[in-house]
Amino acid sequence: MLDVFLVPEIAIEADGESTPVELGGSAGKNYLVTLAITKIAEQQSLDVSIWGSEDGKEWGAKPVTAIPQKFYNGVYQLFMNLSGHPGVRFLKAKWHVNRWGVGDLKPRFTFLLKIQEQGSQAAAD
Repeated sequence: MLDVFLVPEIAIEADGESTPVELGGSAGKNYLVTLAITKIAEQQSLDVSIWGSEDGKEWGAKPVTAIPQKFYNGVYQLFMNLSGHPGVRFLKAKWHVNRWGVGDLKPRFTFLLKIQEQGSQAAAD
């Protein structure tokens, strides 16, 4: 069962994306996606999406899933079902940051993103 970091804990100040992860035999499965934001300042936001690809090169026009915009430290989870995307063999994360208000307008976050394949029991629930 696949249990991997799409983004190991990282400090960021700009938009970016992760290195693609090959799913191998775990393609088309169900996953628990965990976003942990460990450092964040006030008046900024983080948007994280997960993109799928058949070949690791073309990523399409829309993400497979997206985590709702976050503003605070915390651990956030969502369920990702890839059965509707049977051709997806690679995943990567993309993030967008924003900061507003007064002072330094450079956003600063520390976060990680993990996916864990869920067994057939979790898929049935």
